[in-house]
Amino acid sequence: MSSHATSSSHDAHAEGHPLVGHLVPVSTLLLTGAALVVLTILTVAVHYVDLGEANIYIALVIAGIKASLVCAFFMHLRWDRPFNLLVLVTAILFVVLMMAFSMMDVDANSFAFDPGNPKTVQTYLDQNAKFAPITAK
Repeated sequence: MSSHATSSSHDAHAEGHPLVGHLVPVSTLLLTGAALVVLTILTVAVHYVDLGEANIYIALVIAGIKASLVCAFFMHLRWDRPFNLLVLVTAILFVVLMMAFSMMDVDANSFAFDPGNPKTVQTYLDQNAKFAPITAK
């Protein structure tokens, strides 16, 4: 580093300008980390409760909350320019929209899947491999 760069950064610091963008109190970081741990435990707990198709939606909502906490506090978006938050929210909305359309498409085409074997294959398996793992229809 040249002496000019060192002296100018020293002068800026001497005038009261911070060397970093924003400092977050340790208590805020610890509370955010604790919230993330609690939400992770909640996600695991929801996994063991059978709510049918609602499980995936609950898990996605919890994941969205966790992502929002990380972006707001660990990425300092809470204290950043509003435009950066707008870009992030827009990107998240497009991802949610893509996931929603994908889930609708899978649901609309779920009738096309046949879980069983073709008839000739099933007949062969019944005759020659009675204990094959894929014999049940």
